Amino acid sequence: MKGWIGIYMKNIVGVRLKKPGKIYFFDPGYIKLKNGDEVIIETENGQEFGIVAINSRKMPEDKIKTPENKIVRIATKKDKEHYLDNQKKEKEAFELCLKKIKEHKLDMNLIDVEYKFDNSKLLFFFTADGRVDFRDLVKELASIYKTRIELRQIGVRDEVKRIGGNGICGRELCCCTFLSNFETVSIKMAKEQNISLNPGKISGSCGRLMCCLKYEQEVYEEKLKKLPKIGAIVSVPEEGEGIVDSVETLKEQVKVKFKDKDGFFYKKYNIQDIKIIKDVETDNQNDDENDEELKALED
Repeated sequence: MKGWIGIYMKNIVGVRLKKPGKIYFFDPGYIKLKNGDEVIIETENGQEFGIVAINSRKMPEDKIKTPENKIVRIATKKDKEHYLDNQKKEKEAFELCLKKIKEHKLDMNLIDVEYKFDNSKLLFFFTADGRVDFRDLVKELASIYKTRIELRQIGVRDEVKRIGGNGICGRELCCCTFLSNFETVSIKMAKEQNISLNPGKISGSCGRLMCCLKYEQEVYEEKLKKLPKIGAIVSVPEEGEGIVDSVETLKEQVKVKFKDKDGFFYKKYNIQDIKIIKDVETDNQNDDENDEELKALED
């Protein structure tokens, strides 16, 4: 179907396989679905149980970033029972795997266990500081469960995403609700946004920099191109030359320090009201002697 601007529109529904988890788009075909419906879907890994998280809607084909597969059917009572049985087995497998990790004296932290809907694979997710030789553990688990066993090492961000929780804002963590991919977040972003470099205030539940630092970064980068850095020499018509003392990036304002016979005084100006005489190469306003500690927050 084409919209009025000639863009090809596809009918899709958003399905979440696990909460918290990424939402994938699927073609519902002739099946009428609404938010909260339980469905069986076809994926590249076989059939899976999912819950409709986004109602059926038309979406431009170029906006669909994940390949859409088919909705096989609305989940039956038998499907739901099998799904709940798998969840029970996952908890049992988690406890057994913890025991086996201790027996094999492996330096790893088990995070989650996931059974594929058709029981063709049992996945164990873990974190570790380095590489772990878990070959003997896999063999023992395979002999117990008589299915394909896969151990996946994940990062601390993925660990928190699977566990869930709330951020310092009081809301459910972004990674547990709408974030589908983790983007790079750097200390440079916190500095450019003039945020306190206290590790406790800029790190999330995962111990890494908060993902929300990325949200407004493009706006800050665009505005900072227009603004002088702290320490720059600027000129204003009524006062002459002064030195930039601080910058309010979003307001596009600077506070300028002037010298007169009585000492120093300060005035605020919009960027269009000043002329930059000499900018500085780097902005040292947020230099911190604990940079190594801050760098450790980057993923």
